[in-house]
Amino acid sequence: MPQIRSVLVLCTGNSARSILGEALFEQLSQGRIKAYSAGSKPKGMPHPGALRLLARRGFDVARFRSKGWSEFSGPDALPIDLAITVCGNAAGEACPVFPGAPLRAHWGLPDPADVAGPDAVVDAAFEETARLLELRIRALLALDAAALSAKELQQALAQIGAMEGAA
Repeated sequence: MPQIRSVLVLCTGNSARSILGEALFEQLSQGRIKAYSAGSKPKGMPHPGALRLLARRGFDVARFRSKGWSEFSGPDALPIDLAITVCGNAAGEACPVFPGAPLRAHWGLPDPADVAGPDAVVDAAFEETARLLELRIRALLALDAAALSAKELQQALAQIGAMEGAA
């Protein structure tokens, strides 16, 4: 069974959920997993709400940028063990399909970037998205992936994607 050493978190705009996923994977895995994020139609910059949340949690926000998934799909691209989409299919979003990873999962979540209002309201939406991502990442990190067959691991990833708050 393949080890999960690298994760690519994908969304459409790569400005909110996927950026948070990249940061949280790095933090929660304590260096065991190298995380990246990308979008099929990158917005060009992370959402201010995502940057505020990451700054509050002590991340160096200067390292996060909105980028296209083509950076991870060419012949010279870094190897990716798991590609996770975090778009909300139930909300009618088009999720990118990443062809390069042997494992794929869909962990759809509502987009906090769609929340309008004062910073406190937007920040609460980003905190909730981060909480839901943390639940999923912790569940993945708790798996003994090496002891699972490919089919069992794929089923476990699907169950994680259906956890609280799935969109």
